[in-house]
Amino acid sequence: MPETPAVDPAVDPAVREVLTRAVTALGGSEREGQVAMAEAVSEALSSERHLLVQAGTGTGKSLAYLVPALVHDQRVVVATATLALQHQLVERDLPRLIEAVKDVEGLDTSYAVLKGRSNYACLHRIREGVPDDQGVLVDVPQGSMAGKVLELRSWAEKEAEGKGSGERDNAPRHTDREWRQVSVGHRDCLGASKCPFGQECFVELAREKAQRSHLIVTNHSLLAIDAIEGIPMIPDYDVAIIDEGHELVARVTQAATDELSPPDVERAARRSQRHVDGAEADDLADAADALRDAMAESSPGRFDTVPQQLADALVLVRDAARACLSAYPKPDPSAQDGDPGLQQAKGTVQDVFVNADRMAAGSTADVLWLSEGGDRVPPRLHVAPLQVWGTMRDKLLTDKTVVMTSATLMLGGDFDAVATSVGLKPAERDRGAASERTDTVLPWTGLDVGSPFDYGKQSILYIARHLPPPGRDGLVKAQLDEIVELVDAAEGRTLGLFSSRRAAEAAAEEVRTRLPHLTTLAQGEAQLPELAAQFVGDPHTCLFGTLSLWQGLDVPGDTCQLVLIDRIPFPRPDDPLMSARQKAADQAGGNGFMQVAATHAALLLAQGAGRLIRTTSDRGVVAVLDPRLATARYGSFLKASLPPMWATTDPQVVRKALARLAATATPVG
Repeated sequence: MPETPAVDPAVDPAVREVLTRAVTALGGSEREGQVAMAEAVSEALSSERHLLVQAGTGTGKSLAYLVPALVHDQRVVVATATLALQHQLVERDLPRLIEAVKDVEGLDTSYAVLKGRSNYACLHRIREGVPDDQGVLVDVPQGSMAGKVLELRSWAEKEAEGKGSGERDNAPRHTDREWRQVSVGHRDCLGASKCPFGQECFVELAREKAQRSHLIVTNHSLLAIDAIEGIPMIPDYDVAIIDEGHELVARVTQAATDELSPPDVERAARRSQRHVDGAEADDLADAADALRDAMAESSPGRFDTVPQQLADALVLVRDAARACLSAYPKPDPSAQDGDPGLQQAKGTVQDVFVNADRMAAGSTADVLWLSEGGDRVPPRLHVAPLQVWGTMRDKLLTDKTVVMTSATLMLGGDFDAVATSVGLKPAERDRGAASERTDTVLPWTGLDVGSPFDYGKQSILYIARHLPPPGRDGLVKAQLDEIVELVDAAEGRTLGLFSSRRAAEAAAEEVRTRLPHLTTLAQGEAQLPELAAQFVGDPHTCLFGTLSLWQGLDVPGDTCQLVLIDRIPFPRPDDPLMSARQKAADQAGGNGFMQVAATHAALLLAQGAGRLIRTTSDRGVVAVLDPRLATARYGSFLKASLPPMWATTDPQVVRKALARLAATATPVG
């Protein structure tokens, strides 16, 4: 049964009016879950309580939080994990909502979008270039990408003339490499006060618009940098609404992760050569060599104890970078714009210093590891926070009201796992009694508004209990046979979610060989949008892939009637950060496996299973080829995280169900 909010919300009349107008104008009908969510969000904002709200696919949750956000009397930030959802909010949901409620008196419907700096074209880079290692400022594009870069530059100039946003999403089609020729990251940005084009800067104009807006749409990473790292990126706000909330911990961790490699240090040294008169730049280059030697002597993976040679090399890089920074000439206060090459080179050294200093510190709050590298990618050192809940609790949950929403926030049947991961304690949950603030953090409530789908009638959870447990050697014959038989019964129409690229490719090859009349696609054979379009275009198609298919792929209808999951998606045993977090939980007296590995697996399983039912007319099977879901003690926790599908372990029942669905599927064309 859905959980109910601890506080019975009195419906805000303004929220009710705006929601009714919006739904009516958009040609829909109010859904029970949508109304319940809108009322709970409104109550959370007015009573200053954090809220975790699980809303299944099809609930209409964006409207359910946008309406209270517009009605709220102070600025609200909406943060998403993906650009796709951000684009949906800005290009579709918000404009339609604002048009629907334009006659409501006193409603501030102003909104703005804020993205990371590299998502905007840089006029300084376009007009004057960014200095390379030889100090050359103007980049002249050469070769096959020259025409595309020139096209992007021309587009950016037109955006500047027409007061456009300069956002990457609006640019002509391009590759990542081509976009890097017209944009900069924070390291190479001069800053508005020193840039000759600061008055026209797309980033600065976006921030100015945000200062004038009631609602700001941004992403998890920018929210983390602003709230947790203390770097001001977003104007002051009262409430943060975090959509795709199941991704928040991973995105905050990503934003707080730093990297360092010998080429990074060498680049900083080369760029310093023309600005530093002494030997400090050469010393930094020597430190890069010492770091390379130390990394070559170290084994890839997580360091419980940093090897002495590597520890010494990191100290050497840190000290050389500090000395190099001190050797830079002091800025001339009489110079209006300064030397952009000097400033950007110094910023590169500053990054090296900060990262080496963090790694050399050996803090128990951080995890340090060495990646192997690969084709064209050198080995790198990485440092990430062991946990982020403490900083999230102190820096975000203390000062703001936070609403988190997603289709998958209840893991193991309740909100405690997700709440704990972001810094909310189960004891702080408001369960109906009068609650006082504990510590400095607001109390929180949880609400499951359910789903418009009848999972028990629309879907089957099939656990292949008769198969052997998965091993380290990839898919075995019994699993491949099972995949082929299920795909054959479904006549294609299969989305295969695999734990590794190797498993996905092996399954694709087996299906191609034994069912040549079907079209079988494997991730990596083309860009994902192209593969998805091909999958939707022909029902007799299978699409097999890995992590990026587990979340975000939306293929409603008869295209997808079978979701195959090869094994429970536990983190890899050699995952540096997950293994460190699991060890730390054990040492603290907890159950590291359940708190870290099982919670991670539950979240991904719920996301993967969520690819099947996307509308009220969808039907199908989620087939898990890992018997541990039925036999292991933790299986009940994992199953409680899934939608309430009708469950079976009988392969014949499932094959007959798939065959019936295939026989009644709507023909294409």
